[in-house]
Amino acid sequence: MSLTFCNVHFTQQPQRVVYVSGSLMKNLKLSGKKSVHLRFGGERIPAAVKPIKKPGKHLYIASGIRKGIKIPKAGGVFLRSLQEGEVQIGPLIGVLSDGPASSATNPFGSRTGFIKQLLRQGSKLSYIFAFTPRDIQWDSETINGYFLNEAGHFIRKKVPLPDVVYNRLPSRRAETTTAITQLRERFIRRRIPFFNWSFFNKSDIYRMLEKDSLVGRYVPESIMSPSPEQVKELLDRHSLVYYKPNSGSLGNGIYRLSKIQKSGYYARYRNNGRNALLRFGSFASLMRTLQARHGRSLRGYVAQQGIRLIEIDGCPIDFRFHMHKNGRNQWAVVGIGAKKAGKGSVTTHLKNGGSLLTPDQALARTFGPRSDEVLRNAKSVAITLAEAIESHHQHLIGEIGFDIGIDRDEKIWMFEANAKPGRSIFKHPSLRAEGRASVDHILEHCLYLSKFRRRENG
Repeated sequence: MSLTFCNVHFTQQPQRVVYVSGSLMKNLKLSGKKSVHLRFGGERIPAAVKPIKKPGKHLYIASGIRKGIKIPKAGGVFLRSLQEGEVQIGPLIGVLSDGPASSATNPFGSRTGFIKQLLRQGSKLSYIFAFTPRDIQWDSETINGYFLNEAGHFIRKKVPLPDVVYNRLPSRRAETTTAITQLRERFIRRRIPFFNWSFFNKSDIYRMLEKDSLVGRYVPESIMSPSPEQVKELLDRHSLVYYKPNSGSLGNGIYRLSKIQKSGYYARYRNNGRNALLRFGSFASLMRTLQARHGRSLRGYVAQQGIRLIEIDGCPIDFRFHMHKNGRNQWAVVGIGAKKAGKGSVTTHLKNGGSLLTPDQALARTFGPRSDEVLRNAKSVAITLAEAIESHHQHLIGEIGFDIGIDRDEKIWMFEANAKPGRSIFKHPSLRAEGRASVDHILEHCLYLSKFRRRENG
């Protein structure tokens, strides 16, 4: 297989013909050939080949070809020569998300800005579009996709099924529906790589990692669906326990339970947008209150050993590590945000009063001259954790967000792993370059999965 980057142009001839510049003919090993099969996404069409004298690498596509395989626009793109006489144009990258069907300017809700950034950057290297489950026509194997025009506005174009799908469906509930399960399986049956399969389940990740001899030591002691007796035993052992819903997000429903000798039991939590603290004389009265508040849903909770994290101004700090697979299929730490909890808050979530710092700012306050070494060690652990999750996971993962803590003894702890991490850390002025690098990593990994990578890059 050879891979080359060229300029694609359109001509108005109705015939099924392509005009190929001399150096491109040579690159694609088409010299002397009268015909070629062109592939684009899931479509394939025969075309007559006509050489033209023009410097550089240029491919002119007649309208009969363009309409036949639905090439959306001219411009710079890759060509792959496959087996004898077959050339693939691409890659065609699909970004799957969802949003309000009625909005032409904001079709992906709060993710629209990020998706526009992906499409803007990706269109320099590929044909990239976004789509929702509603936009797929399985009978014709086409998608009515959202492309960006030069003015930065969405335009709709019908294209074949893509070479790779990056999944950013926003809803955990929607992902468990039969329709979405079938959608994913249909892509896989067609051998279309589909990465970031679904949201992670907390208890699955904890079970998976606890049993892994390499990374088990980084996971706090966790009990899935614990009985009240198990919660009490955990509190007796550690004096601090986080009690959180198995499939929750954004810190919703989390309790920070503590046991203080001669004082009693305390529960910190978020209530109607405010931080709340309750004191109980006995463990039994604490559990009665939680059961009255949540009833049966407590069965879906996880109890986890609390860690005494490093602090600034008496407020705990944890870290969001945004991980990506790169164009060589290796894990990389692309962005790190340090999250400082708000006063009295259960979590470091920014929506709950937390604030964002750079890792250097956070670590220098605690570890001084050792902070660089502590950060290097944390990055190494994050890569090992990502590799461990991937090795136990049956589907493609290209992105993980880790919530990682560091205690005063420099020990690293992994609290959460998210398959579709939020991007709020990239709003920090010092992390905007990392936000752009995150987009580049997504695109590079799409090139890798669709086999549109140069050989020297892996």
